[in-house]
Amino acid sequence: MLSLESLLVEFDAGRPRGLARAITRAESGEGASLMRALYARTGKALTIGLTGPPGVGKSTLTSALVKKARSLGKSVGVISVDPSSPFSHGALLGDRIRLSEHFVDPHVFIRSMAARGHLGGVSGATGDAVLLMDAFGLDVIVIETVGVGQSEIEIAELAQSTLVALQPGSGDSIQVLKAGIMEIADIFVVNKADHPMANQLKREIRSMMEILQYGAWVPELAMTQALEGTGIDELWSAIERHRAYLFESGEIERKRRAAFNHQVRQLALGKLQHRLDAAIAAHPDLSIDPYAASERVLAEF
Repeated sequence: MLSLESLLVEFDAGRPRGLARAITRAESGEGASLMRALYARTGKALTIGLTGPPGVGKSTLTSALVKKARSLGKSVGVISVDPSSPFSHGALLGDRIRLSEHFVDPHVFIRSMAARGHLGGVSGATGDAVLLMDAFGLDVIVIETVGVGQSEIEIAELAQSTLVALQPGSGDSIQVLKAGIMEIADIFVVNKADHPMANQLKREIRSMMEILQYGAWVPELAMTQALEGTGIDELWSAIERHRAYLFESGEIERKRRAAFNHQVRQLALGKLQHRLDAAIAAHPDLSIDPYAASERVLAEF
C-alpha cells in the first residue's frame, strides 16, 4: 500500500487517482490517519442525498444533476452506494452506464461503493468518502443510494439536502410514502413527470405531507423528466433554496453536528461490535443459557 505521505502528496496535487486511493484506504479500515490529516479542510461542499425505490430513475436524475452543476462551473463527486451487495462491491454496472457521459470529465469524480465491512457500516464508509471528496475541493457531492431502508435513513444524516425520488404508477412509490421515508425528505422529486398518473402521485404526496408536522422548512415538490432534462433547472433551484434556508436559519450547524455525531456513533459501535464478537467467541460454553452468557461476557468486556 502507498505510504500515507505519498498518498497525501498525490491528494494535495489534485490528482483524481489520489482521491480514489484515499477512498480505497478508508474503505479498507485505514481511514483514521487520513481523517486526522484532512478533516480540517472539510465543510465547504454542498452534499445532496438522493434516494427512492429501485427503477425510479435515480441514476438518470444523478446524471442530470451532475450536468446542471457542471453547467454552473462546479466540480462534482458522485457516490453510488449499494449497501445490499457486498459481492458486487456496489459496482452496479447497469446504473453506472447512465453516468457514462461524465466519465471523461476531469471535474467529475464517480465512485461506486458498498459497506464492505467498514467499521462504521454503510454510513461509515460513505461518510469517509464524503469527507475525502469535500477535502479534495469538490463543490457538489451527490450520494445516490439503492433501494429504501435503514441505509437511506443513515444517508440522510450525512446529506445537507435529501431528495426522495418517486415514480408515478408504482406501488413501490406508494409504499415509500407509507414507510416513514417522508420524514427525511427536504425535496420530493416526481420523476417521469410525463406519466399519466404523475399529477395523482403529486396529490398523494401533498396529502401525506398534511399529516406530518414540519418545522420552518416544508419540503418542496419538483416534477422532472430526467432523461430529457425537463424540470432539472427547477429542481436545482429548490436545492439552492433549501441550502439558503440552512445557512440563513443556522440549521446548517445542526446538520453538520448531526452528521458528525452519526459518524462518531457508527465508528464507535463498529469497534464495539468487533470487540463483542471476539468476547463471545472466547466463551464456547453452551451449557449455560444465553442470558447468563451475555452477563458473563459483559462482566469481562
